[in-house]
Amino acid sequence: MARTSSPSARWPLWATPAIALVLAYGVVPLVATDYVFDALLIPFLALSLAAVGLNLLTGYAGQLSLGSAAFMAVGAYAAYNFQLRVEGLPLLAAIALGGVAATVVGVAFGLPSLRLRGFYLAVSTLAAQFFVQWALTKFGWFSNHNPSGVIDAPPLAVAGVVFDTPVGRYLFALTVVAVLTALVWRVTRTPTGHHFIAVRDNELAARVIGVPVLRAKLLAFALSSFVIGVAGVLWGFVYLRTVEPAGFNLDRSFQILFIIIIGGLATLRGAFLGAALIVVFPLLLSRLGSLLLGPWFDSGVLELFQRIALGALIVGFLIAEPRGLAALWERWVARLQRTRPPPQAT
Repeated sequence: MARTSSPSARWPLWATPAIALVLAYGVVPLVATDYVFDALLIPFLALSLAAVGLNLLTGYAGQLSLGSAAFMAVGAYAAYNFQLRVEGLPLLAAIALGGVAATVVGVAFGLPSLRLRGFYLAVSTLAAQFFVQWALTKFGWFSNHNPSGVIDAPPLAVAGVVFDTPVGRYLFALTVVAVLTALVWRVTRTPTGHHFIAVRDNELAARVIGVPVLRAKLLAFALSSFVIGVAGVLWGFVYLRTVEPAGFNLDRSFQILFIIIIGGLATLRGAFLGAALIVVFPLLLSRLGSLLLGPWFDSGVLELFQRIALGALIVGFLIAEPRGLAALWERWVARLQRTRPPPQAT
């Protein structure tokens, strides 16, 4: 009797993340250089986590937000101040409290979602971006009254182990991202995640079938803001190793939004694929521009080319493949499975 198996049976759901984690923990630290850790992998992890948080809110719950960088800033500054002002507070506790602070701010600016939708909700979340940047610049207490407003991140130390090398900071960020991504994935598989999807697809129908719409919206803002706040801590503490309002400007919010558009909405895999493209894209443009333009190519031209090319890329994805890189990945895996030889008869 021949054994038959479906594609899902031949490629289990856990296979891709398991392989990715084995490579990330076991192979990458052995082969990557310090430059790759600092310039590519650490910012990739921080942006991926921020995109996971925004995808939970926008992709799964259907609530558009343009204030992601503001919540990242709240998380980073809150974690810094908690560790600075609470003696003996462990780093992980400070990071968690930074996420909680971002949650409070996120829920406060998410309250308009109870009455606003679409473009109007996006504008209300955009207000968070300007308000948070203004507050962090206006009140010196947040930066410990540093005249420049730029503060040095505290050392990364957990249980006496200091992560002060590029590979150490990479492993620290990787662990935080893996844990939070697993938790978000679990939420999307619970009734809460189903409520998010119901609200996104048809809010009126969700009310009719008994979904607590108001609670689902606020919970989506809370969970999303927590994850994005922790991503802000990684961006400031692990990648930049400084914390300043300019590092969390409006461009950062649009960058995270572009990641989930290019990667694919309502898919955690898309957050990582989109972040990988966004991080590598400027480096590819820089190499290409240097080859084509030579001495006429500078940072200003690179930024202009990057904006034009990224805009064209987003438009192209919206037209050709609205589901983003995640859909292309799924089709590639399906095609790979079809080319495998059939199982032998037994």
